Amino acid sequence: MRWLSLATTVFFTTSPQVSHSLAFVPSSSRRFLLTTLLSSTTIFASAEEGECSNETVVTPPLSEMYDSEYPGTAVQRLKAVHERVKIIANDGSLNGKWEDVRRRILWAGGLKDLPNASPCQGYTGHSFNDWNHVDLTTMNDEISDNENDGSVKGIAVGNKLGPGIRIASLTELGPGGSWSTCALGCNKDPPSDVAHVQFRSRIAFKLVWVPNANYDTFVLVDDDGKLLAKGNPTEPLPDRREREMNYQIMKGSKYATVADRLV
Repeated sequence: MRWLSLATTVFFTTSPQVSHSLAFVPSSSRRFLLTTLLSSTTIFASAEEGECSNETVVTPPLSEMYDSEYPGTAVQRLKAVHERVKIIANDGSLNGKWEDVRRRILWAGGLKDLPNASPCQGYTGHSFNDWNHVDLTTMNDEISDNENDGSVKGIAVGNKLGPGIRIASLTELGPGGSWSTCALGCNKDPPSDVAHVQFRSRIAFKLVWVPNANYDTFVLVDDDGKLLAKGNPTEPLPDRREREMNYQIMKGSKYATVADRLV
């Protein structure tokens, strides 16, 4: 029996709103989306029977592959990060020595532990170790070379992060890259930090130190400020001043809500 694949024609003629949305997706991401969509929905016409027959239709919603509000987001990678966060939230690894905890956070975020690399060459020794580099961001390949044009206040103009992102990102989490971007500006609405402005990407999670008596508890919250995990690491922790400043830049925002409830 002779079959004629009509997948491409049907996809674009029956879903004009989808093809319109895809026009704004970077070319490499668009190719990935189209390949996924067309391989998961196939409609055939039978030349002998003169009728159409549908195979199993399992096309994932476009929202699971593309974020229209923050199109720089590597959506599938973000979902993979969240799956890893579930693991470290339940295996007790967020309650040990801080440096071991930090390595687990890096792993969950899809980043290598590279404390001896040169700056801009994948160095992650600062990641989650200071008040500012606490946003785990997953961004599409084509926007990882975006530089700050001055829109993100308090961050160096022309900060070149692309090479380091490619070196430090773990490939097994899917397309795109990961980085621990600067949280400064996240207390604005909408957030005006590096992830949301420079990379036009959501954060997969943010580390926030809880303002208890010792600032010795932290939470990981998602882009909506919802709790993903909590940790009580042991010393030596990042400097007390760094932990206090971390909370101060979150204070009053959706990202501080969970931490405030734990005081």
